[in-house]
Amino acid sequence: MDYIRRFDIHLDREYVYPGQYLTGHVMIDNRENIKIRNIRASLRGKAHVEWKVMKSGERRTVKDDQYFLDEKLVVWGKEKTDESIPILPRGHHELPFKFLLPEPANQPMPCSFESKTGTIRYYIKVTIDIPYASPPQGIKYFTLIGPTIDCGEDKYLTPVIAQDIKVLCCLCCRRGPISLHCTLPRTAYCSGERLHFTADVNNQSNEPAQLRLQLFQYVEYFIDRGPLGVSKDVSHLVLQAVGPEVEPDSTWKFVSDRAAGSNGKGWELFKLTIPVVPPTLVGVCRLIQIYYLLKVCVYMKNSGEDLHMEFPITIGTKPVIDRENPIPPSISYDVAADHVEGGQYISPEFQIGQVYDGSTANAHDPSTEEVILYRPTYVNLVPPRTQQQQQQQQHSAPVASTSRGAAAAAPHNDESITVKRPHHQQQQQQPATNPAIPVTSWRV
Repeated sequence: MDYIRRFDIHLDREYVYPGQYLTGHVMIDNRENIKIRNIRASLRGKAHVEWKVMKSGERRTVKDDQYFLDEKLVVWGKEKTDESIPILPRGHHELPFKFLLPEPANQPMPCSFESKTGTIRYYIKVTIDIPYASPPQGIKYFTLIGPTIDCGEDKYLTPVIAQDIKVLCCLCCRRGPISLHCTLPRTAYCSGERLHFTADVNNQSNEPAQLRLQLFQYVEYFIDRGPLGVSKDVSHLVLQAVGPEVEPDSTWKFVSDRAAGSNGKGWELFKLTIPVVPPTLVGVCRLIQIYYLLKVCVYMKNSGEDLHMEFPITIGTKPVIDRENPIPPSISYDVAADHVEGGQYISPEFQIGQVYDGSTANAHDPSTEEVILYRPTYVNLVPPRTQQQQQQQQHSAPVASTSRGAAAAAPHNDESITVKRPHHQQQQQQPATNPAIPVTSWRV
């Protein structure tokens, strides 16, 4: 319509927590007076899953929806205009609106999420009801930081201790045992935090062993169709670390904190920072569930046998408050890493400048100019910088600027960690990895 020069939706914040107010303005700039019944704003939250399956030799599409929010508000005019229709005078108008999101105790809300199989989206929809004309509509997406998971709860701060021993044998030859003792001080972390872990390896066999840590993301999609329904599982390797070889008849200790080690030989310090990933989502959305597992494995170099353990890890949205640290870590909101579910896919409807299937293969190509209208963001814990680090940053040379997608997808880590792809991962019986996955190689 020529008489409306501008129609836009502005939010005071692009992200919001459950229990907070979502505020903004509807921006309208019209050249002449317009008869408008009303201007309505709707707050909606919806989960959608869809994929193709083979049934009776035919490829069919199965899909399902779940709604979380559906609230309406009249920002201008009257809801019912039985009498005369009001007139919106010409000029620039900023019409405020405010919605209160449900409290997490009353209605848990899942986080915003984008993948090729399923999405969880929250948005504001504004409709201008003009009589005898098609009503102009506008949609503005925003990020909901949920569900509320406090990493400082007692159930997450309880240490987890596990121990296992395995005796290796080959036909009639019996070799010495190998044991693994693991300790996790806590089981809940926010993105950007270091993973606290202690592992003691006692290798009494006659072949070298190697410790490996892998954090996996598991995403399950469900559709309630038929008596059993349909499901789809996806898993991604979030990060992994490989320790040095533990020689026969020797012990080695791996710690994530220097204070937990010793001053002598036989111990190794590792620093593992969790990249930006969606939080744990279990029991909140019936269509999508997300959970994480830490797998610890002692791999025997010659025989190929292993000794492994699994620990459930919770990714939360509220960090642990350290009372001893006077400088609390700051929180930023970044998009998920591009090698996990939730950061790999960008919907074509949010792309301006090129049309593709949503893969991130050409996301970092500088020759292609594109505008991303919306991507969900997640809590990323930024550790406080020391005075020495701030001075080094001020005196450091400026670096070349990177694209927004590349900077947001890179996992945050302030430590100087040697990140590379070890040669032994190319051998057989090794998990397939993505070059974008952080791989930490310890040096003896």
